[in-house]
Amino acid sequence: MNLQSDDFELFGLEQHFKQDRAVLDARWKDLQRQAHPDKFTAQGAAAQRVAMQWSVRINEAYQRLKDPLRRAAYLCELHGAPVNAENNTAMPASFLMQQMQWREELDEAVSAEELAQISQQCRQAELETLFAIEQLLDQSQDYAAAVAQVRALMFIERFAADVNDRLDRIET
Repeated sequence: MNLQSDDFELFGLEQHFKQDRAVLDARWKDLQRQAHPDKFTAQGAAAQRVAMQWSVRINEAYQRLKDPLRRAAYLCELHGAPVNAENNTAMPASFLMQQMQWREELDEAVSAEELAQISQQCRQAELETLFAIEQLLDQSQDYAAAVAQVRALMFIERFAADVNDRLDRIET
């Protein structure tokens, strides 16, 4: 293992989208214990700096692997299909229509019940998109097709946050 290892290799995991969070958490704690700078105080400042680099690298990998969206984007990138969401916003027409419908519903919503219904629709869309991503990445290894689903999930998560913000404002 070295600092250049990919996140999955660093954590001793297969390069799959579907991951067991408990295994990931346990592996993170174990790696952090092994690399903690305090364990290297007797070996001097240089050894502590290296341990700190390892600790930072382990934390970065953990943050990426524990988040399904970030993990999916990372897998796509590892396999030559970067998401490039800031440059590439192409989406299927049906998804663009869904976005427009959701935005209109959000603009027209006045009650907590209406917002909760929109939130539930978002949650269902998120679950369906996560399932599609898992199938594309783990079953088909179709990383290029997974990119579109990852971008869709990015929108869904942002939109869900907007809905929750509106709900918070109504409830307070």
